[in-house]
Amino acid sequence: MSKWTEQLPEAARDYIGNRRVDEVECIIGDIAGVARGKAMPAAKFAKQTNYFLPNSIFLQTITGEWADNPFDAFTEPDMILEPDWTTATAAPWTADVTLQVIHDAKDQEGNPVPYAPRNVLRRIVKLYNDQGWTPVVAPEMEFFLTARNIDPNLPVIPPMGRSGRRAAGKQAYSLSAVDEYGKVIDDIYDFAEAQGLEIDGILQEGGAGQVELNLAHGDPVRLADDVFFFKRLIREAALRHDCFATFMAKPIAGEPGSAMHIHTSVVDTKTGKNIFSGPKGVETPAFFDFIGGLQNHLSAGIALLAPYVNSYRRYVPDFAAPINLEWGRDNRTTGLRVPISGPSARRVENRLPGMDCNPYLGIAATLACGYLGLMEKKGARPEFTGSAYIDNEDIPVNLGDALDILDEDEALKEVMGVEFVKVYDSVKRNEYKEFLQVISPWEREHLLLNV
Repeated sequence: MSKWTEQLPEAARDYIGNRRVDEVECIIGDIAGVARGKAMPAAKFAKQTNYFLPNSIFLQTITGEWADNPFDAFTEPDMILEPDWTTATAAPWTADVTLQVIHDAKDQEGNPVPYAPRNVLRRIVKLYNDQGWTPVVAPEMEFFLTARNIDPNLPVIPPMGRSGRRAAGKQAYSLSAVDEYGKVIDDIYDFAEAQGLEIDGILQEGGAGQVELNLAHGDPVRLADDVFFFKRLIREAALRHDCFATFMAKPIAGEPGSAMHIHTSVVDTKTGKNIFSGPKGVETPAFFDFIGGLQNHLSAGIALLAPYVNSYRRYVPDFAAPINLEWGRDNRTTGLRVPISGPSARRVENRLPGMDCNPYLGIAATLACGYLGLMEKKGARPEFTGSAYIDNEDIPVNLGDALDILDEDEALKEVMGVEFVKVYDSVKRNEYKEFLQVISPWEREHLLLNV
């Protein structure tokens, strides 16, 4: 084993075994959470300590266009990418022995690039650490398996199951429904094991071909890395079996959307005790302050949790998605749910994020709003009992409104990083402008000959 491979995590070393590593993918997540970077022969990777990419990768939109650069408008300076060896993992779907390594983005003076999403999350975690706290998160991932869709003009449809019938909706928690596409699930498990990624559970959700994958709780940056890796491996597993995996928030009309629910608690770093629970297990003022922060600032954070025009199609009543920022104990109709738990596991579940959000930014926004609540100490609104599918005044109805609300929340912008918000706003307004130039089938059907 070469000197650099000795630095690899155990799962990566086990994957390599006695084989020679052929290729290393040096990757970094962009604003959308898309993996960007370079692939190179392992022998070359072993001889270098860092790599270079232009900072403009964070200005690329989801369509491949370039947003206006609010900083280095003409020069596009290189960033220095440094490998985070703790993230090195297999790419088990490749034909040769390939590793992927997440890299950290720094400027040429060695400072973290403030608009790199992973750095944004690290910034938020440090704010907690400076107060003597350690945030703990547990993401839930929902996604659809679909039939191959190579024509964007055609609707997305469910995949064909092993029975020869298309996957059916309204089969939440059905084991036989999961078995319909069991070979894809088997590959997801195999890929995850090869990568050293832990799956807490897989289940059938309410949509046709919709699956939920739960991750164990832990460090926010590590869990965001895991979601980043999982999105890639799930897509690869689906392609092996002639179907697509999509993390689009609302891919199929009439079916539920896909969320990335984020469970969050905060522990005292010195004692390891949950600050949401007091000595006798009762809810503390910090617990209600955290919820209050989410209620007071998540309206602005929606721009990060629902980053595309399609994201807002998910926020509709009676479709298992929240439409406001009410909170309740074990109430899945509220945007902020407090699950049943013992005092040590007391946590808040943010049900607002869509699965289409960048995991680094979805977790960062959740933690940022909660942090502001802990600092502002304003408490929470009264608990909502009953169905919260009543109104949606807390949630913007489209991406343009969401970006405007984010721009007005100076406190959240300061915590997330003003430079980051400027870059994010530029990218998202460019995407929104592109969308508004597209004429939809609905417009052609109902307006062409009737108005």
